[in-house]
Amino acid sequence: MQESNSNDLSLDIEAEIDCKSKTYDFDTLEYPIEIIIKKYQESLASEFDEGAEGEGNIIYVPDYQREYVWKTERKAKFIESILIGVPIPHFFFADVSGKMEVVDGSQRIRTLHEFVNGNLRLKGLEELTLLNGKKFKDLSPSRRRRFINKGLKAIVLGEKTTDAARLDLFERINTGSDELRSAEIRKGAYAGAFWDFINECAENDRFKNLCPITEKVGLRAEGTERILRFFAYSDDLSGYNGRVSEFLNKYMKSTSAIFSDELKNQLSKKFEAMINFVELSFPYGFRKFENAKSSPRVRFEAISVGVSMALAVNPELKVSNVSWIDSDEFKNVTRSDAANNKSNLFGRINYVKSSLLGQ
Repeated sequence: MQESNSNDLSLDIEAEIDCKSKTYDFDTLEYPIEIIIKKYQESLASEFDEGAEGEGNIIYVPDYQREYVWKTERKAKFIESILIGVPIPHFFFADVSGKMEVVDGSQRIRTLHEFVNGNLRLKGLEELTLLNGKKFKDLSPSRRRRFINKGLKAIVLGEKTTDAARLDLFERINTGSDELRSAEIRKGAYAGAFWDFINECAENDRFKNLCPITEKVGLRAEGTERILRFFAYSDDLSGYNGRVSEFLNKYMKSTSAIFSDELKNQLSKKFEAMINFVELSFPYGFRKFENAKSSPRVRFEAISVGVSMALAVNPELKVSNVSWIDSDEFKNVTRSDAANNKSNLFGRINYVKSSLLGQ
């Protein structure tokens, strides 16, 4: 009997693997650096259209990977690795409408482009120390030729690979990477109509004025991360289990699957109602003080979600005094330590909700 159960389980496992397996149509190719740069350069032309049909002669970085976030030292180390012959990880491209979309490797491609075009001065090198402070033109002619003729390997996903499989690959490649934060992984893995809507909210002028984010942090998808947290927490706070990435990914995936014009309209009204209330009732918006150049994430969560929940109880709610926002009690519940702890999250949101409703 035990052997029979074991066999049945093995069959079930095989069936599950077959069911869940994604079809990846791909080739492994090698491109000289010069060709990679040339193909990428064509995507920078003003008339380039990401969605138009192409002939496979263009490598482009899709919208969900637009930020170029590598620091100079990181770029220099990558160039140094190529010069001294360190194996370079494969690029991942995908055939989309006849062009090659970068699934993984956008930072490396842009670094190559920047270096060969003379816009990157190397620094912080530990092996090739004589190249610190130097540019591509400072290499000897023969070394420059060897560099641009260096072949780098790429896995190219064919046209039969589905969008879902391509985005799943992006998530798997970058999960656990310190190059991308969770917000940026979600940006790539769940690209679509719902993500576009979240991005629209993050680009809202009133939101950006009420909730300033420093440029450095903003490059790492912080604005969209805050908007996503607002919708996720205000929609299903009771479902939060203390694991924020897991919770947000689940919300992003489930909402993306059912997103429609009707749902977009509902969420837009919720967002606008929250922004209107904060603008009218909180003198500094989500800031701690008038001239603050940034606003803490935990403070944004507490106020935005607390306001939305209070408005759900009383849509006509108006307040004339929010002096409690400067109290020691509020400062205590919006401390940054253990920010994602379940009781802390519930505590700061409920504090705002109760204070607004006079409870």
